[in-house]
Amino acid sequence: MRKIRLSGGVGFAVMALVIAACGGDTADTTTADGAGCGVDELELVQPGVLTVATGEPAFPPWVIDDDPTNQEGFEAAVAYAVATQLGFTPEQVTWIRTGFDEAVAPGPKDFDFNLQQYSITDERDEVVDFSVPYYITDQALVAFADSPVAAANTVADLKGFTLGAQIGTTSLDYIEEVIQPDTAPPVYDTNSDAKSALDAGQVDALVFDLPTAFFITAVEMPDTTIVGVLEASEGQADRFGLLFADGNSLVECVNGALEALEADGTLDALAEEWLASEGEIKTITR
Repeated sequence: MRKIRLSGGVGFAVMALVIAACGGDTADTTTADGAGCGVDELELVQPGVLTVATGEPAFPPWVIDDDPTNQEGFEAAVAYAVATQLGFTPEQVTWIRTGFDEAVAPGPKDFDFNLQQYSITDERDEVVDFSVPYYITDQALVAFADSPVAAANTVADLKGFTLGAQIGTTSLDYIEEVIQPDTAPPVYDTNSDAKSALDAGQVDALVFDLPTAFFITAVEMPDTTIVGVLEASEGQADRFGLLFADGNSLVECVNGALEALEADGTLDALAEEWLASEGEIKTITR
């Protein structure tokens, strides 16, 4: 068993992975190629406006009440913190909605960046760009407390169960590539669909990122439990990054903003406010 406390978890990774980027006072910063990071200098979908995308719907604890303009929820708050660091006022931030897979597809984007728990992967990075991580987390297994799957202690113990996840996620990748269950995992368009399937007994358990698992078991489906944190190999922890169109010059300026927010403790404070939870949770070992 290990005690889980979700806090920023980003310090070591953001500082290590930040590339040459702007930082500090946005009025005086430049990117590596000399381009400025002032609002009037940024290449934006709409000049003078930061267009941010999230899911439809967007769920707690990432966005509260499906309304990111309230600046409540971890990702909503991060988006506005980045915007402020870049020099935008809240009134200069506009939101649009996209499907999860739609945003990762190749091609032009109608947003400046998108955040809906996109894990940075080599495969995705071939067709879109990512910022440095704004949060790092693990995968977790959720099931009803009285389910036989709750007794699992190793990945091998899970092979005989039906496990589901949202399409296009690293949660699904973990099921398919690491657990490799005997039954092909059912795949769902949204986490809401996945939760409905669990409630209907169509799957034995679901895989989510750990903060989502905490919220689901505490608020949305209190009869369920986090069976355990799924052990990842070294370097396999989920790193959430802001997603951009491939080749977007905005990435460097946003990386500078994230570096500043990490350095002054803002990212850790937002994670503590929206994602913090304590409890004893076992690790399901590989």
